[in-house]
Amino acid sequence: MRPFNDTTRRNIAALCTAFVRAAPIDLAPGLKRAAVVFALTGASEPGETAFLLTRRAAGLRAHRAQWALPGGRCDAGETPVEAGLRELHEELGLVLKHEAVLGLLDDYPTRSGYLITPVVVWADGAQALVPNTQEVAAVHEVALGAIEGEEAFDFVSIPESTRQVIRFHYEGRLIHAPTAAMIYQFREVLAGRQTRVAELEQPVFAWK
Repeated sequence: MRPFNDTTRRNIAALCTAFVRAAPIDLAPGLKRAAVVFALTGASEPGETAFLLTRRAAGLRAHRAQWALPGGRCDAGETPVEAGLRELHEELGLVLKHEAVLGLLDDYPTRSGYLITPVVVWADGAQALVPNTQEVAAVHEVALGAIEGEEAFDFVSIPESTRQVIRFHYEGRLIHAPTAAMIYQFREVLAGRQTRVAELEQPVFAWK
């Protein structure tokens, strides 16, 4: 268990600092920059550090009702950190400064045309979540222990690709890449491992 306290914050910050990001992926024509956020907070039970996972609103134009980390497309001139913090505010009402950022994970290219940068931040818990119902249908606190078990992830084959599809098992649900791939890499960072995930595949329904 990782209690939500300053010792855990410092430990995760050190692990993120020790993580060496993969070489930048070229922003190919048609590929748009985006950012998502691992917003670390205190799980209500039993006080373990958790990250926020959302279920996208059913009325959105793209990837409706899918599981996602808070985030979205970078505006013109925005860095991934700036975009991630802005999206966290717009989607969940959390206002965090750059000092809350603990580190970045590898960029992940999606089949739907995005290059996503995951940003790890420490949300001190003093602010209440205010989900934007036009974008977010539900918010879940996923305790870090839920992603560290041996059976938390599996890998399957699909006829449409030679790459393995990754799946995260969460409370009887299956969460797929890109979200599952980024969660998997964060799990590996927490274990002190340099594991790449860009080649992990997404299910066909996420390709559009």
